[in-house]
Amino acid sequence: MSQIITILPALNAAAHLERTLQSLTEAERTGVSAGWILADGGSTDGAVQIARRAGCQVVTGAKGRGAQLAQGAAFARRQIGASDWLLFLHADTRLSPGWSNEVEAFMAANAHRDRAAYFRFTLDDMSHRARRLERAVNWRCRTFGLPYGDQGLLIRADFYDRLGGYKPWPLFEDVDLVRRIGKHRLWPLTARAETSADKFRSEGYRRRSMKNLVLLARYFLGAKPSDLAKAYR
Repeated sequence: MSQIITILPALNAAAHLERTLQSLTEAERTGVSAGWILADGGSTDGAVQIARRAGCQVVTGAKGRGAQLAQGAAFARRQIGASDWLLFLHADTRLSPGWSNEVEAFMAANAHRDRAAYFRFTLDDMSHRARRLERAVNWRCRTFGLPYGDQGLLIRADFYDRLGGYKPWPLFEDVDLVRRIGKHRLWPLTARAETSADKFRSEGYRRRSMKNLVLLARYFLGAKPSDLAKAYR
């Protein structure tokens, strides 16, 4: 039976990490999980200690989500076979109950060997603004095949290798990889990935959404990810 190893890029994610790891434990109970890896970019808030107490392996390296994802994947690939799966999940994102059953069914289908799957985007905010944003994100995924990293990404190890993996970019490393996968090889799961709405609450939903949209447009127009990352902060 194929197994999943989960890679969680993190930088000062202590506030949300425990609930994320708790959501992953159902795959431990079914035996499909091959472990968790925290790819840390220099946390100073106790996130590494939380991860180790929970049984995570920890790799540390340069700050930058793309570099952390690539490093975590390289570490994972030394532990699993070509037919096993990589699950990339942000450290502030938790999966809804029952996710592992849907993922196991996806992995078991031979037709999905050269596909990748992502979860349905939700926010930990009960407001109407959050629901509107969720609908917009899920429309973007269906229409353009552009799920972001906060929706998770499940991909078979040998398929990830053939694609060349994540580039060590500080921003839009997720968009770059899903574009290489291609819309018709992306599979939407019904299980939810509930991510933190902290940035939207602190900056305002409209302002943050417009900022993200402008950055995406600049990326498609050829701006360097390093320049975009400076504007993202």
